Amino acid sequence: MSRKIAITFLLLIILLTLAVQSIYRVSGGAVESQVDLEIKEPVAGLLPWKKPLVVPRILTGSDKNGNGLDDLEDLVLFARQEVLNKTVYRDGYFRGGYPPDDEGVCTDVIWRAFRGAGYDLKDMVDQDIKNNLRAYPRVGGRPEPNIDFRRVQNLVPFFKRHAQVLTTEIIPGNAENLAQWQGGDIVVYGAPLWHIGIVSDKRRKDGVPLLIHNGGPWATEEDRLLTWPSPLIHHFRYPRSQ
Repeated sequence: MSRKIAITFLLLIILLTLAVQSIYRVSGGAVESQVDLEIKEPVAGLLPWKKPLVVPRILTGSDKNGNGLDDLEDLVLFARQEVLNKTVYRDGYFRGGYPPDDEGVCTDVIWRAFRGAGYDLKDMVDQDIKNNLRAYPRVGGRPEPNIDFRRVQNLVPFFKRHAQVLTTEIIPGNAENLAQWQGGDIVVYGAPLWHIGIVSDKRRKDGVPLLIHNGGPWATEEDRLLTWPSPLIHHFRYPRSQ
């Protein structure tokens, strides 16, 4: 009886071994199969922007301040200085027009970036209001040089008249669309929270640029281009790309 039991037990071991080997051959090995899943499944499911989308850089061909950088590059550089300075968001009216260097609002990011690039935006806006008063309804027929250039609704007609007007459509992951969104471009958001900022040359992996702006409590460079609480209504480039 003990001999029969031993033979039966041996046969069971052989059958079990053959079954395990068969399963291992089919699956490619339990350990290898698990490793393959960990590596291959995410790769197979990659969306195009899991790797950084390559978006062509477009410049204006203008170097107003003669520093060897394109104006768009300068606008980014000097707008980013507001972020580095952590300029505090603080509104106010100032005789002479300019707030203290360590404070300001969204429009102050714009004229300071323009100043760094070699443009006197205050003088440009004041002169255009003087010559084309009807184009500036926010002024109400009474120019006020101490504040006009720091109002979003005055910058809109100025850029409409003198800048390149571009698309407001943003398609994440679409290089052709996002090539129209370049660092140094200017964006305006409408009611209820009027706002203005400068497009960053830094992008998310899907190609959507960051935004350099001051919406409080201080100036920041962040992923806000698509998430400001008001609609994006204008997209400008100054000067126009050549």
